[in-house]
Amino acid sequence: MDEVLLRSLTPSVLAILVRRGADFAAAEDAVQDALVEAVRVWPAEPPRDPKGWLVTVAWRRFLDGARADAARRRREDLVDEEPAPGPTPAVDDTLQLYFLCAHPSLTPSSAVALTLRAVGGLTTRQIAQAYLVPEATMAQRISRAKRTVSGVRFDQPGDVATVLRVLYLVFNEGYSGDVDLAAEAIRLTRQLAAAIDHPEVAGLLALMLLHHARRAARTAPDGSLVPLAEQDRSLWDTKAIAEGVEILQAALARDRLGEFQAQAAIAALHADAPTAEETDWVQIVEWYDELTRLTDSPVVRLNRAVAVGEADGPRAGLAALAALDDTLPRHTAVAAYLHERDGDLSTASRLYAEAARKAPHLAERDHLTRQAARLNARRSR
Repeated sequence: MDEVLLRSLTPSVLAILVRRGADFAAAEDAVQDALVEAVRVWPAEPPRDPKGWLVTVAWRRFLDGARADAARRRREDLVDEEPAPGPTPAVDDTLQLYFLCAHPSLTPSSAVALTLRAVGGLTTRQIAQAYLVPEATMAQRISRAKRTVSGVRFDQPGDVATVLRVLYLVFNEGYSGDVDLAAEAIRLTRQLAAAIDHPEVAGLLALMLLHHARRAARTAPDGSLVPLAEQDRSLWDTKAIAEGVEILQAALARDRLGEFQAQAAIAALHADAPTAEETDWVQIVEWYDELTRLTDSPVVRLNRAVAVGEADGPRAGLAALAALDDTLPRHTAVAAYLHERDGDLSTASRLYAEAARKAPHLAERDHLTRQAARLNARRSR
């Protein structure tokens, strides 16, 4: 069973059902039913036209649900419009669906969560981790969003800012290696940049390209994480870096700074440094100051503490870290790194071990565990 194929077809199938009159919640349920049926049937009887098969089955499931729901019996006259089996036009509806999910009836956070779940293919757990909230809280938020848009006609697409947040979260999940969606997020952002003239769209595209350019160096052959400072920079994609920097410079020249442009500027400074030791940390701190002004995000402040520790010394970094909530994800890992830089190996090893227990991903957990073991070995000599 080709799960990648199924995931890639899901947005278009969902969009077709919505365009044919299905409300979003019912359409999503029907598509999920069709995917389950595909997993059961395709291994033995693979269809000639997978997309057409999914559209036909999903539409039938939607109609079955409509008949069973007395409040929606008026939809029964749509049965004659059931798409016939056969090839379905290869139209990419994904970006359109992103905008439709960012409906004005939803709050931005709910729209992002709904789109990530319905279109991006992320699990509730992954979305909760991205939002730094418990999984149960995110499940309730997504359920409320589905109820809100149930029965709503999707003729008022949402705003660009919400779509950009969704695209970036999808990219980050793909980049983490948990779900391979990074390339798809870049593709959609390229489409959006070609369709509208918006400096933050350009900033997001530049940011994605600059991060993606380092992907080949982020993991060792055994799958373990390689920190930025230890990466083999010869593996970085210089063409993608050059494109990202060019796009960023054009966006910054318009003097309409936004958070994605500021993040891209930080990524560009990392990409521009021939070695880790030559990184311009002072300028990176300045960009984090701009980013903090724009977003006041606790995650941004956490990353800024690392940059301060590099620019002004580990004790300055620890002072910046002390002002933050110590329950913030990766706070303990940052504290461990700064204590190691300050020469306190005992505290650093203890904090690395504690951070490993809190890590959301296996690769990150293994990396932090190895860091703790490395320091314990140094201390025992």
